[in-house]
Formats: sequence, structure tokens, C-alpha cells
Amino acid sequence: METMNVGILISIFLVIFSLLVPFLFYKRKSKESLPTGSSGWPVIGETLEFLRAGWTGHPEKFVFDRVSKYSSLVFRTHLFGFPTVVFCGPDGNKFLFTNDDKIVKPWHPKSFEKIFPTYAQSSTNEQAFKTRKNLAIILKPEALRRHFGTMDYTIGQHFSQMWENMEDVVVYPLVKYFTLWVAFKVFLSMDDVSQMTKFVKSFDHIFHGVTSFPINLPGTSFNKAIKAAKSIREHLFPIIRRRKIELAEGEVMPDQDLLSHIISTEDDVDELNVADKILGVLLGGHDTVSSACTFVVKYLAEYSQVYNRVYKEQMEIVNSKKNGELLNWEDINKMKYSWNVACEVMRLAPPAPGNFREAKVDFNFKGFDIPKGWNIFWSTYSTHINPEFFPNPHTFDPARFEGTGPAPYTYLPFGAGPRMCPGYKYARVLILIFMHHLVKRFRWEKVIPDEKIISDPILIPAKGLPIKLYPHSG
Repeated sequence: METMNVGILISIFLVIFSLLVPFLFYKRKSKESLPTGSSGWPVIGETLEFLRAGWTGHPEKFVFDRVSKYSSLVFRTHLFGFPTVVFCGPDGNKFLFTNDDKIVKPWHPKSFEKIFPTYAQSSTNEQAFKTRKNLAIILKPEALRRHFGTMDYTIGQHFSQMWENMEDVVVYPLVKYFTLWVAFKVFLSMDDVSQMTKFVKSFDHIFHGVTSFPINLPGTSFNKAIKAAKSIREHLFPIIRRRKIELAEGEVMPDQDLLSHIISTEDDVDELNVADKILGVLLGGHDTVSSACTFVVKYLAEYSQVYNRVYKEQMEIVNSKKNGELLNWEDINKMKYSWNVACEVMRLAPPAPGNFREAKVDFNFKGFDIPKGWNIFWSTYSTHINPEFFPNPHTFDPARFEGTGPAPYTYLPFGAGPRMCPGYKYARVLILIFMHHLVKRFRWEKVIPDEKIISDPILIPAKGLPIKLYPHSG
């Protein structure tokens, strides 16, 4: 036990030292030219305040408290061991998104390289561009149409097996299962779902490990994430080897799915590199879409008039089709009100609270000097629940998205610019098919009326949103 305690202390010391390095040796700019703000406590800065806001279900509080305190939409803080500038508002969003890969670049914690061993090489501009290009090709509407039947059938099977004949369910775990099931089918053409429950648990470990302190000791979140990623890669390796043979022998086409496209078009098709790319894509879309679908269920339970309009729209589509006929692209385009509802859900409960960039060079924004090497955080909430851009921002109102919708750079559930989430259209289709199968089968009510919302690190209901189901007659 004493040896374990010593090991823990040493690990904590190493983590603190690694956080101190940029703090101690960074060449500071004059305070007059930097944004107003605070570096918080030594080493940890204001990281605990940032995280605590999320843990209490109000991640926007960290941002709005400081915007009010400093009377500025740009302020300075210190997060995760690095000096950080927070950009708020559409002007800051536009500046960052239009300068992606020019003066700023994506930033992830060093822990990424432990969980994803090829991250350093795949995050270079050239490699990242190729991967994003492949994703864009596979996930564009024309390509998605080929997978439409698979997505619709798989989600229908999910509801038949896990929702029907149930009096009550817990939504978030079920949604995570189906989003991963669909992703394995669309991106890998993988039909074996016997280990899907194990995969869901592994992805949970990875997701939490990425945002944890990088202490690699047994039982820690970081250690569990490393093991989970390794386990999934070991499952992917034989799939990758088999697909290379199938492509070489002409048994499958290069555009069959994301895996085939990566192997066919990228220079480095080493199994580890390909597995990490696939793993990153699966992780990127898994929890975010799951969160969005879960909050769709929550808000439809709370607003019966909204549910009624969604139900009417979806049943018009149901009644226009023959028995057993699958959805098609034209059906998705008819789901206009349903998508407005989903958009309003993602305004109030965005899939991500924002994201980080790193300054590639010294630059100036609105009179403030941002030094090279500093991080920049853009906040989704700074516009999503700002009355200047969305009047009565806490009121659920899908009508906000009618006509031309929100002003540019104010609604950002998927980011914007050259690094806008390439899976945006895939997420849209997945959410709408989910809504279709849900409302045509059930009404429901929340078991816990005032269930707490937490950020873990994305927003989720604390108990997973248990609901009581009421199947439609007939």
C-alpha cells in the first residue's frame, strides 16, 4: 500500500511539473496588450472552475460570469495547464473559423497521443486534410443515400428489440448503443453486433479518459481509456487486414465505406494508423449524436404541443408509404419541422460546449495581442443562450429556425468554417430517422420530472433520462 501511495504521489508530481513547464518558461507579453482576465491559481489556473460549471449542469456560467466581470467578449484565463483566451460572440467565432489552419490550429491535450499513438502524425495539416476529405466524400448526401436503407433498417431493428414491449427505458444508454451500431455498419460494413455492449463501454472509457488527468495508474480514467482503445484496435486489426485483401481482389469497391476509402486513397495504410483514424471518427460522432437524441426525447416529453406537430409530420410520411417500405432522402427533406425541433434542442443542449484552438503565430484581435502557443477557446453558449441573438433564450421555440434562421456564427452545434464537423449531414439524418421511429411508436413521460443535467464532459441527464413508454394503439 505504501508503494502504491508513493507511486501515486510521484505521478501527481510529474503531472504538476508537466503543467508547470509552459507556465514557468513561457515568455510573457506585456499585460497591457493581453485581454483582461485572470490566471487563477498557480499551475491549475481556473481549470477547476471551468469543470465545476459543467459538473453542476451550467457550463455557460464560467463564460458569462467572466464576460460580465471583465465587460469584454474576449478574456484571458488559464485552463488545463495553458494560458487561454476565450472568444465569445459571432465576431470572435467568425475570426477563428475563417482563420483555421492559417493563424490557429486544433489543440488537444497530450493525453491524446497516449490513447491514439498515431495522433501526432495524423494531426499534421496534410494528413488531417486527407482524412477530412475522405470523411466529406463518404458523408456527402449522395454517398449517404447508399446507406439510407441500412440506417433506417438498423434503427428500426433497435426499436423493435430494445424499446417495444417495454414499459419504461433509460434513454441515454440505449441511444449510445444504437448510434454505435449504425456507425459500425455505415463506416465498416460490420454486421456482427454481438460485442456492441462491450464496445459502448470501451468508448465510454475513452471519452472520459481523453478529458481526465493523464495519470496512467491502474483504475484511473486515463488508464482505462488506454486499455479500451487498445482493445478496440485489436478488434479492428483483422477487419482492416481482411478489407485490404478484399480490395486487392476486387471483392469490394473503394467507395463502399469509410474503411475502404481510407485504405484506397491514403498513403499510410499501416494498420495502427488506419485503426486510429477509424477509432477517432467513431468516437467523434458517438457521444455527441447520442446526447442530441437524448435531449430530443427530453424536450418532446416536456412540450406536448411540439410533440404533436412532430407526430403529425412523421405520420404523414408513414401514411404515404407502403407497409415495410424504408425511408428515403425525399422523406428526410419533408421533416422540416422535426429538424427545427432538433436544432432548437441543440441550441439549448449543444453536443459540445465549444472547442480549443492553438495560436500558430502572434496575432491581434480587437486590439488584444494573442501570443503564439496560447490556446483559444470558443464557446457555443456565448451565442446560443445570449438574448442579443436569441430573444428569450431559455424558451424552447423551434420557430427560431424557420426562414433564414439564426444570424451567421451564432448557432454552432457543429462548428463552422473549414473544420466544421464533416459528419454534420450524417448526424442530421441519424437524428431525424431516430425521431421518426420514436414518435410513430410512442408517447412517453419522464420518470424524474426535474432530473439534473450534468456535463460529463458533454451535457447529459444525470440518471440517463428514464422514461415511461405509452405505445400508440394499432
